[in-house]
Amino acid sequence: MTTDIQDRIERETLIAASQDRVWSLVTEPGFWVAPTGATAAVGQTTVAHDDKYGDFPVRVEKVDPKSYVSYRWASAYGGEALREGITTLIEFTLTPEGDGTRLRVVESGFAVLDGSEDVRRGALKDNTSGWAEVMDAFKKRAEEAA
Repeated sequence: MTTDIQDRIERETLIAASQDRVWSLVTEPGFWVAPTGATAAVGQTTVAHDDKYGDFPVRVEKVDPKSYVSYRWASAYGGEALREGITTLIEFTLTPEGDGTRLRVVESGFAVLDGSEDVRRGALKDNTSGWAEVMDAFKKRAEEAA
């Protein structure tokens, strides 16, 4: 498949909260969609529910305690079971910086999603604006509780 679609979204922010605090929040699968109450366990799939957009299964891919966690989800295919060809990979990396924590998120895999070019472009566009909002809200939440 050849496409000129950008494959990844990258965002980062410095949070005035401890690495432990930030870690406790990023290890709730699907926190960027809705609270699930679950904690990250490799291979576990949790469903995050948003009243407006529906259900999103989220699978924990890898956990390196207090520094890295990754998830797969199918944001462009809301409600569908996770399978190859419809998921993107979301990676969160935490790095201590001064008295705070730098949080970096990378979501990749848009260029190889199944479906039309419009589906891939739409997923990239929606999630690009979505991550800006999520990171702002996440920073506020982490710092309020710090």
